[in-house]
Amino acid sequence: MSADTPRRIVLLRHAKAEWSQDSDHERPLAERGRKDAPVAGRRLADSGTVFDLALCSTATRTRETWKLAVHEFAQRPRTVYEERLYEASLGELIALFGETPDDVRNLLVVAHNPGMHGAADALSGTAEGDALARMTRDGFPTAAYAVVEFSGPWKSLEHGVGKLVEYWTPND
Repeated sequence: MSADTPRRIVLLRHAKAEWSQDSDHERPLAERGRKDAPVAGRRLADSGTVFDLALCSTATRTRETWKLAVHEFAQRPRTVYEERLYEASLGELIALFGETPDDVRNLLVVAHNPGMHGAADALSGTAEGDALARMTRDGFPTAAYAVVEFSGPWKSLEHGVGKLVEYWTPND
């Protein structure tokens, strides 16, 4: 792929989790989360984007979200469960995205806030329509996702290089 290859990164926040006695890493999805995750997956599947790679946090709630969402896809992407996504800072997330192989055109990331919101906001130098205003107003609720497009190698992904082309929440 050339240096100006169009790329897409989808940042999906895990669905609603239970508050439990378990460690934060082991918190399972709540009933609402088990309903919202497949809806987000169906919405992503209906977009027609074929994902080359999915990165998913190792936390229970992200793994459960991914399992329910990917069930809606016609084609399951290669999935890597990545420990570094759990509690990652914005800088750590951007560095991790930069490690994506250049043969990957469309990347899906299933992780946590504040990272997903922060990454979507930081990467989006521009936006289509009211997507950025809605994301700023609504925050980044559980099972929400943002789609950011940019051109170039993954190593070039940095603040402001992308365009926020979609922001979706389960309440849309």
